[in-house]
Amino acid sequence: MDSLTNGWFSELQAELWPGQSFSLKVKEVIHKERSKFQDIQIVETETYGRCLILDGIIQCTARDEFSYQEMISFLPLCAHPNPKKVLIVGGGDGGVAREVVKHPLVEEVHQVEIDDRVVELSKKYLPAMACGFQSEKMRLTIGDGFDYMKKHKNEFDVIITDSSDPIGPAVSLFQESYYELMKHALKDDGIVCSQGGSFWLDLDYIKKTMSGCKEHFAKVAYAVTSVPSYPCGHIGFVMGSLNKNQNFASPKLEKQQIDAIDLKYYSSEVHSAAFALPRWVQKHFSD
Repeated sequence: MDSLTNGWFSELQAELWPGQSFSLKVKEVIHKERSKFQDIQIVETETYGRCLILDGIIQCTARDEFSYQEMISFLPLCAHPNPKKVLIVGGGDGGVAREVVKHPLVEEVHQVEIDDRVVELSKKYLPAMACGFQSEKMRLTIGDGFDYMKKHKNEFDVIITDSSDPIGPAVSLFQESYYELMKHALKDDGIVCSQGGSFWLDLDYIKKTMSGCKEHFAKVAYAVTSVPSYPCGHIGFVMGSLNKNQNFASPKLEKQQIDAIDLKYYSSEVHSAAFALPRWVQKHFSD
């Protein structure tokens, strides 16, 4: 559930992060509706700018969205030697699409998003993110990601899953069967990257998700980034590669190429550091 009281939005989610809440002071509620799939709110905040909220959970704010969008995109893109054809599952706000089309080797970006209202409202109210939909590289499909991948075998170099948290319509995107489906939609050396949650909140759930990924991918890793408006100010990504010799922490794109893209958060150094995990997390994953 969500709460908007005395001009403050409070992110209350007893199932996913019990006993804690992140709050933002709201200047204006810009839009609110119930789509076929979820509650959608767009608000203007005092200090984080415009904010997209789905089912009471913050998806992005203007202040810090680039950290998440760049990392979920460029960690897999720069780990792959030649990511020509990319699939984005979810990401209806357009932020991941905006980043993926920047990569100089990417030729085609296909995206499947289940909720057309998120796309349309993002185009209207979040144009700095939804601009990704305007690229000539982009092909957007409104529909179910599972159904889409069943019809597209051995097509993609990279699949990026920009999902909301594992509750409601996104819960199936964290299960072992989803990784199996992605494996069959990838080419032989393909890489996947999915929103993987924060180890400060539910380390066991992340380990379970990684175990599901390991059922189908030769190499699996977990990387992190800092996003102040997310629970604990932190989020991670589960990555899998069909290449058993994959080194996720070594980016394949040259520093000069990355500089030319003019990113705000991602760099070669940040890429490598994203896979350096605290000892207690490493030990939990290895048990």
